[in-house]
Amino acid sequence: MRKCEISNKTANFGKTRRHRRGSAGGVSGAWSKKATAKSKKQGVNLKKVRALDSAGAVKSINVSMKAYKKARKNEGRLSTEYILADFREELAK
Repeated sequence: MRKCEISNKTANFGKTRRHRRGSAGGVSGAWSKKATAKSKKQGVNLKKVRALDSAGAVKSINVSMKAYKKARKNEGRLSTEYILADFREELAK
C-alpha cells in the first residue's frame, strides 16, 4: 500500500451514491428504490524525494505533498531523521 514515510498517511476509503433519493411513492415509500452506495478510494498524493538520513546517507523515500511543502518552509527538515537532499548546500553554510 502506498504510504508516506514521514506522516504515515495512507488512502482514505468511503462510499458514494449516484443520486440522492429513490423514486417517490411505491409500496415501501420513497426509499424502496434508493441508489446503492459504491465504495471509493482516495489515494494519498505522494512524491519520491531524495533525503539525507541521520547517518548522512542519501536515501530515496516516499513523502506526501503536505509533508513536502512543510519541509520546504522549514529549511528542508522533513523530520528528526530526514533532511531533503536539495537543501544540503544551504545547511552547510
